[in-house]
Amino acid sequence: MSGHSKWATTKHRKGAVDKARGKLFAKLIRQVEVAAREGGGDVNANSTLRTMYAKARDASVPLDTIERAIKRGTGELEGVRYEPVAYEGYAPSGVALIVECLTDNRNRTGADIRSLFSRNGGSMAEPGAVAWQFDRKGVVILPKSVGEDELMNIALDAGAEDLADDGSDWVLTSAPADLHAVKAALEEASIEVESAELEMVPSTRVEIDSESTAKRILKLIEVLEDHDDVQNVWANFDIPDEILERVDI
Repeated sequence: MSGHSKWATTKHRKGAVDKARGKLFAKLIRQVEVAAREGGGDVNANSTLRTMYAKARDASVPLDTIERAIKRGTGELEGVRYEPVAYEGYAPSGVALIVECLTDNRNRTGADIRSLFSRNGGSMAEPGAVAWQFDRKGVVILPKSVGEDELMNIALDAGAEDLADDGSDWVLTSAPADLHAVKAALEEASIEVESAELEMVPSTRVEIDSESTAKRILKLIEVLEDHDDVQNVWANFDIPDEILERVDI
């Protein structure tokens, strides 16, 4: 199960996620703004906005900053108009990638992403070439200190679809619209939640057993994630935990 979610969790534990706090804030605020524009500014009626709002608050984005972003999204305040666009491609060893962006200039962003792929051992693909290998899901990661039976009872009642053992963590998946309810039920039961995100979960995975290959794949993902317009990079690699721990990007 050691895919992109596991790598993201490992990076959090190493303290290596978005070292530039300002860059993280900018990406989260852009997500809030677009969610408000597409579904309205009411967090109770707009599940995507509710998820993005919670994600921003979890990252300590100031409340007034989030509220201004919502107002820009609904048109109450003037601002740059961002639109979502996704690019598909391959990392070394045929690992499938989906790169989700929010941009005010599709031509610029597309050229930048293509260049990053080609300069780092990957290749762009045509739309739809890899997207069929992924499903959007709510993904909640929790420590193994929580008992399986207790977790199953709480999470399944709240709408979770599956519970998987990922070594040092439990991984819960749900339909996107049920993510907030699952997280809220866990928090109400005083269960620690390491992360709760909307993710593109792969239906098939590419096994990687070489540390050098793993490093090349993760390096490509890192440079893509560092681009200002890139919000998420999803991948279908399966890298053993011992290799993930040794790779330092």
